[in-house]
Amino acid sequence: MAERLEGMLEELGDMAMDALSRATAGDPDSAETGEALAEERRLLKARRALERSVAALLEGSGSRREPLDDGA
Repeated sequence: MAERLEGMLEELGDMAMDALSRATAGDPDSAETGEALAEERRLLKARRALERSVAALLEGSGSRREPLDDGA
């Protein structure tokens, strides 16, 4: 299960990068930019929650995953 969730972590990271790219490509004051930035924040929040889930599953199994460093 942890391995499947780690695949989802990568997907969420890719989605967050896409949202950030959209946000930086347009007018900084546009509604689309604000929406893309809000989406990126939601995706990173979901990614952190999923990382905690992976860590809980791996707890005590001898495996350890490094936490996300998103600069927040």
